[in-house]
Amino acid sequence: MGNNKFKKIFKNKFPIFVAEISANHNGKFNLAKKLIKCAKDNGADAVKLQTYRPETMTINSNKKYFKIKKGLWKNNSLWSLYKKAHTPYEWHQDLFNYAKKIGILCFSSPFDETAVDLLEKLNCPIYKIASFEMKDFSLIKKISKTKKPVIISTGMASLDEITNTYNYAKKCGIKDIALLYCVSNYPSRESDFNLNNIKIMREKFKCIIGFSDHSKNDDIAFSSVIAGAEIIEKHIALENQKKGFDIDFSLKGKEITRFKKRIMLAKTISGKKNFFRNKSENLSKIFRRSIFAIRKIKKGEKFSTENIKRIRPGHGLEPKYFSKLIGKKSPQTLNFGQPLNVSILRRLRIRMNG
Repeated sequence: MGNNKFKKIFKNKFPIFVAEISANHNGKFNLAKKLIKCAKDNGADAVKLQTYRPETMTINSNKKYFKIKKGLWKNNSLWSLYKKAHTPYEWHQDLFNYAKKIGILCFSSPFDETAVDLLEKLNCPIYKIASFEMKDFSLIKKISKTKKPVIISTGMASLDEITNTYNYAKKCGIKDIALLYCVSNYPSRESDFNLNNIKIMREKFKCIIGFSDHSKNDDIAFSSVIAGAEIIEKHIALENQKKGFDIDFSLKGKEITRFKKRIMLAKTISGKKNFFRNKSENLSKIFRRSIFAIRKIKKGEKFSTENIKRIRPGHGLEPKYFSKLIGKKSPQTLNFGQPLNVSILRRLRIRMNG
């Protein structure tokens, strides 16, 4: 089903945490570098940029079509937002080099063909298609020619739309595809999510499914891993950073470390495919109930509720044999506080495990 390149790139160590820098660099190159360093220092597995220019996203117009009317970026025109929020093309080489130098994987979301051309020169190892671009088949076709693995966010998309995009990407020859369940509200509310979508997508597409998180609640990402998410994407900022276009739903500094530990914990507690019970629990079996003599029982005396009882600890016969013993004659003398053992079942010809 593909995904071999993802496994090779990430050394098959899932879940992967991708730290999204987005526009939280606030137009400052040194802040962008600090964000990459922050991601590395706090345990992120990769950092992701967004590669676009305002002119590749929209046109410079103040007509009502281009005004943002609601949400975090209300009253901005699309042009002014993207002009302030974009990561300049001339930064990319240095940012990729810096990430490589400090030992963290860097890749990006291209928003048009010129962005793909730039990223190919930088040997971008993975391409991410943003939710708002997932229906841009021309962009998908361009990316397919790179032969690189592709992550596709699916915010706003119906299952049919996801299917169409996935099938087109496959038709274009993209073998390694990961799909991210995503809610495209900024920030997303708890009521916006249906993490069962992750299971539905895994069963339908048979590929790596991840989760792109724009919420303020880390429990949602934790739960997404339990639901099967293998790539987790989250926006980041510096410790105590106050300003940033995505600051309202970003992890800050040491919060990144805590977030990474939480998703790894989720993987640990949910990662077994088969029913699993740790051997350490065997030590607690002694505190189960078992059958004991609660007064002296002579050989040949019938077992009754007056002389045997189901009590803790678990040194004797399992409680399931209790009713089968009642009315049977004891094959041996038993003292007060003595556990009944397996030999009694055999001598009374009571079938074990029955």
